[in-house]
Amino acid sequence: MGSLSESESDVNNRKPYGIRFLEWIRRKPLSYKAHQATVLLVTFLAYANYHASRKTTSIIKSALDPLSPDGGSKFNLWNTSRSSTRRLSTRVERTNLWSLSSGGWDPFDAAEGTSLLGELDLAFLGVYAGGMYFSGQLGDRTDLRIFLTVGMLGTGLFTSLFGVGYWANIHVFCYYLIVQMLAGLFQSTGWPSVVAVVGNWFGKSKRGLIMGIWNAHTSVGNISGSLIASALLSYGWGWSLVVPGLIIALSGLVVFLFLPVNPESVGIDKEGDGLSSLKKVGEGTTVPLLKSASEIEKAVGFMEAWRIPGVAPFAFCLFFAKLVAYTFLYWLPFYISHTVIDGKYLSSTTAGNLSTLFDMGGVIGGILAGHISDRLGARAITAASFMYCSIPALYCYRNYGHSSITMNVALMFITGMFVNGPYALITTAVSADLGTHSSLNGNSRALATVTAIIDGTGSVGAAIGPLLTGYLSAKSWSLVFVMLMISALIAGLFLTRLVIAEVNEKIEESRSRGRITTRGPVLEV
Repeated sequence: MGSLSESESDVNNRKPYGIRFLEWIRRKPLSYKAHQATVLLVTFLAYANYHASRKTTSIIKSALDPLSPDGGSKFNLWNTSRSSTRRLSTRVERTNLWSLSSGGWDPFDAAEGTSLLGELDLAFLGVYAGGMYFSGQLGDRTDLRIFLTVGMLGTGLFTSLFGVGYWANIHVFCYYLIVQMLAGLFQSTGWPSVVAVVGNWFGKSKRGLIMGIWNAHTSVGNISGSLIASALLSYGWGWSLVVPGLIIALSGLVVFLFLPVNPESVGIDKEGDGLSSLKKVGEGTTVPLLKSASEIEKAVGFMEAWRIPGVAPFAFCLFFAKLVAYTFLYWLPFYISHTVIDGKYLSSTTAGNLSTLFDMGGVIGGILAGHISDRLGARAITAASFMYCSIPALYCYRNYGHSSITMNVALMFITGMFVNGPYALITTAVSADLGTHSSLNGNSRALATVTAIIDGTGSVGAAIGPLLTGYLSAKSWSLVFVMLMISALIAGLFLTRLVIAEVNEKIEESRSRGRITTRGPVLEV
């Protein structure tokens, strides 16, 4: 009995403080499903806040660099000189227009201001992408609850420090560059951690639908970040960063108090409730609470994870898919406020609020992609189909989105659905599937590494897209949309071999069912 009590005590000591408090109030342990609900809720909150703090820089761009708007003319690949001339001619008008309001912020209101904003995006996302690979390796080797908490506190600190530049009257570009790089480093801890934790608690059955719904945190974070930053913009752009920074720091404390990393960390068996390491009294056998050194699973190496079937094609697909998604994430409010819609320009606040429709479409797209891929049992076919459908959606949004607010909203919603659908599917269900691939022989210590490889590779594309947009938009926004459409096409093509394999598999399954049906029942004589 002494050893039993000691084992129970060890398990309780490993539980997060918040879980212990809830069980003390209930006078009994939480069930397996209660822990699953807690995991979904806490990780949803965590990553929604990661994205909310990330979204703020796209909202303040119009305050930092109040450039003259783009005319929203008909789509023409070669029509760049006219927009460049219009941009230069209205620089003087810009000074008069904004001198009574925001007036811009040195050095971002200079002639190269848009390019500097693009370089900030590159700095953030470049470090974020590089940090993702290391975060995956660290995540598989450390306590994910602590790792995620540190990441959220660091993200909150450096997001706020960017905003502090407003009150400190800092006009040195290097300050904002360094702060963004450090923010990107801490942001890279988030995605591998939350996917690994959710993967630890949920099996493969209906994973696409569950993770498609759960992945709405990305769009919810973008929407809440846009609304908060837009609402605070009139009080000074610094508030648009400091408040989201404080919110994610507080959310980090919630993660520390309530997040159970895996069933073993709270002494629960995946098959049911109770201590996974203890048998019922009278069974005559006991299993040690801690595995011996020889039984402990080894974390999968970086190159070994790359060799898992399907990791490389999905990683390179996400490179281009995320290039498209993050260009919208960082530049959509700026594009809307600098484009004539229904014969008028919209304010930065209105543009920020309107841009949330893209993310609302993304919520529907993520859920649809997850559900369809579950029903078909074909992740690659689903992801590739969505990427190909995004091409005409992008064309129509650029060519017809400026005709009216209603048309802009409808096309933006549809574009968000097709762009974010495969992005959500690949970064959630696909990553979790590959992180528990049969070639790993049951080793669960690969989830964070595989997730980091796929999303890290995607984040390289996410860094390049906004950077190129900063330069291309100075000539013509039409060039930006050409870049996005080509990227969507390449993303789909990277999955071609997997799509063919899935199609052949479905044909073979159909033939097998047909042979079974034609045989009919066997009659006994």
